[in-house]
Amino acid sequence: MIASAKQNPEVSKALDPEIAEGKIFAVLGYLSILCFVPLFLKRDNKFAQFHGRQALVLFILEVAAAMLAIIPVVGELVFRLAWLIFGILSLAGIVKVLMNEYWEMPFVYRISSKITL
Repeated sequence: MIASAKQNPEVSKALDPEIAEGKIFAVLGYLSILCFVPLFLKRDNKFAQFHGRQALVLFILEVAAAMLAIIPVVGELVFRLAWLIFGILSLAGIVKVLMNEYWEMPFVYRISSKITL
């Protein structure tokens, strides 16, 4: 679900200083366990926190999928499919960060918006 600027005031393509400052940290956040980097190092940056929270949800889902790999056959299939989906979502998140956008990932955003740090 991609929100327009009218629906969500956080959505902006303009390169404001906050986006420029948090961009590298937001990209790092989508690289698995590095999701903690923007959450702890850029606590005052809304852009980095927005993407860091979504990256944290993806990381938790990746860990859950890895635990399912213990189950023979079905677990391995679910694990591989989940990692493919989460990899694509992480890559899409990185692209959106590089495009200076707040992107609400389907399903993931609803969970991440409830996280308070």
